[in-house]
Amino acid sequence: MKIDHTWYCKPCGIRERLTAGGVVVRRAPEGLLVALAREVNIDGWVLPKGGVEPGEAIDAAARREIEEEVGLSMLTKHGDLAVLERLESERRFWSIIHYALYETDQVQGEIKDLEHHPGMDWFPLDALPDMFWPDERALIEQHRAAIFAMLETKSE
Repeated sequence: MKIDHTWYCKPCGIRERLTAGGVVVRRAPEGLLVALAREVNIDGWVLPKGGVEPGEAIDAAARREIEEEVGLSMLTKHGDLAVLERLESERRFWSIIHYALYETDQVQGEIKDLEHHPGMDWFPLDALPDMFWPDERALIEQHRAAIFAMLETKSE
């Protein structure tokens, strides 16, 4: 499956879905690392994210989805990054995705949604792997300086 501009054009009458997720970083001797998830039937890595349940706060949903998809639960939120919109992978609904920046010391945890997310790994912030969603890669690249700045501000 190839993601092109059509994924970012909202079709008339499509159902909207509020979703939340995050860019999760970990400090390591080699620099900042980003946690990315594998998703079944998708070639490339993705940021952890998913649907906001009725009555659930966006931050709570992001934390739940991060834990479900990459197994990380000890998270410190450093701020909101962006809201992106696009079709979801099966083109059934229009995703409105709230992304925030989280930091963790955890190297790994228990992935709770192995049926859909069979693995995760850490990648250098400055050397991202092939990612399925171009907008997720662009989000990280466009906010790289802000990510470093947020982490520096919070660590002082």
